[in-house]
Amino acid sequence: MTDIALWPAYRLAEAIRRRELSSRELLEHHLARVERFNPSLNAVVTLDPDGARRAADAADGALARGAPVGPLHGVPMTIKDTYETAGMRTTSGHPEWDHVPERDAEAVRRLRAAGAVIFGKTNTPTRAADWQTFNPIFGTTNNPWDVSRTPGGSSGGASAALATGMTALELGSDIAGSIRVPANWCGVCGHKPSWGLVPQRGHLPPPPGALAESDLGVMGPMARDVADLEFMLDILAGPTELSAVGWRLELPPARASSLGELRLATWLDDADYPVEADVGATLDAAVAALSDAGARLVDAKPPVTLAELVGLHQVLLYPLMDPTSTLSHRQWMSAHERRELLRAKMADYFRDVDALLMPITGVPAVKHDHHEPFIERLIPFGDENRSYFDLFGWVGLATVAYLPATAVPVGRTAGGLPVGVQVVGPFLEDRTTLTVARHIERLLGGFTPPPGYT
Repeated sequence: MTDIALWPAYRLAEAIRRRELSSRELLEHHLARVERFNPSLNAVVTLDPDGARRAADAADGALARGAPVGPLHGVPMTIKDTYETAGMRTTSGHPEWDHVPERDAEAVRRLRAAGAVIFGKTNTPTRAADWQTFNPIFGTTNNPWDVSRTPGGSSGGASAALATGMTALELGSDIAGSIRVPANWCGVCGHKPSWGLVPQRGHLPPPPGALAESDLGVMGPMARDVADLEFMLDILAGPTELSAVGWRLELPPARASSLGELRLATWLDDADYPVEADVGATLDAAVAALSDAGARLVDAKPPVTLAELVGLHQVLLYPLMDPTSTLSHRQWMSAHERRELLRAKMADYFRDVDALLMPITGVPAVKHDHHEPFIERLIPFGDENRSYFDLFGWVGLATVAYLPATAVPVGRTAGGLPVGVQVVGPFLEDRTTLTVARHIERLLGGFTPPPGYT
């Protein structure tokens, strides 16, 4: 029988509403799993059990009184430590930003308003700026499939906690694959929303107190189940308080509901950013299974190369991450115009294609490597080494062009490491990528817990 800590969050919420489980009971169960599994993983780095117990008891009391409740009422979860959490330590892995906020980040506020019981924070690299998760405050997070490897970054603690049932849901963020890479390497699900869907206020970086929305970065859900991604996105998405005076969000429905109606293209390998044979074989098998199940596969390559995407991604990203950047506003505007041309081309591309299936990384989870500067790190690739910056290769399209991308597991390598695929879709058509991911999940089995964590 599946441990309740591995149930989808929507099912937990239903069980709490039906009084089959209490919020307090479920919270204690998750806290016990943290106590049991976290020492070897270091995924959950801050806990507030007393505050969470008060919130869980209040949730149970509200149900007993027959009070109206939100969709996440009583469900316990953790939050990536890049989000400000009122009364709970927040660091983004950076000693200069270590503080206890008085106010929740807007995305966190929305989750609490929906009834979530937040009991802890998960680890992230310093200032969320790495594809591995370690920092000088909390140390290194390990991958539950192989503790000698990283879970990915920057939502590495989040993905490891999800994979091991230490949390029901997670709130990630993504500016260069930070939701998708950890989801891929830990075998869980993640959704990088279209840029601008979820307010950024209270996310670090930028530094605490910043109000301006950052380019490229998005806030998004992570879960073990695609239905939970949809469930959580409905809670998170919407205009900021200031914009809500005149703006409303109404995402279009998925372009089609059946697999045979959806036009799916694939881009599974590239000469500049090659995919390891084991990963490629897993992705090919997934596409073959889709074809056998009646998927409508179309031959359509995007109007851009990965090399072009990586160059543009780096030009737009570095001023956000590097305080010593000397990029002028004029130079940024030139890069922004190139981005807008790309967005127009991708809009045309998606007139004949509903979703594009792509690798997330060319390799499975890599061994821990904290060598600095990380530009000098290397990734073993067959009989050779590739640059660590190859990890930019497959994540850039969705980031640079503001597109939605849903990460979902599709299998494992011969060595037993998870492999996922990202479903990239048209701007603001997040429900289409989520629908395709749901079909993939149903067909290929979706999330499987790592050995020893059932």
